[in-house]
Amino acid sequence: MMVNGRERWATKLGFILAAVGSAVGLGNIWRFSYVAGESGGAAFILIYVLCIFLIGLPVLLAEFAIGRKGQADVVQSFSNIAPKKPWVIGGILGVLTSFIILSFYGVIAGWVIYYCSAT
Repeated sequence: MMVNGRERWATKLGFILAAVGSAVGLGNIWRFSYVAGESGGAAFILIYVLCIFLIGLPVLLAEFAIGRKGQADVVQSFSNIAPKKPWVIGGILGVLTSFIILSFYGVIAGWVIYYCSAT
């Protein structure tokens, strides 16, 4: 939906599902059960959930706050919030990190297509 030339999520549920989908990632689906079983099961899950709340939640809230305050893409948001400060490097690193992660996912998707077509 477009409001004042900016795109917005049509529903809150759509936003929440997109955020959860991007946060879960292949690593959690791909190896989680194996690592949980090998690392002590419930103890591993307890530490995992604790790390999500202590690290993941504050980072997620910071990203939301920066995006809401900056009202632009990630690099421009950092520039808008802290002009003439080196924080813009954080935005650039975020874009580069996303590029590297998507490159990895492309390789994994290629393997999946290969293995699905080979059997």
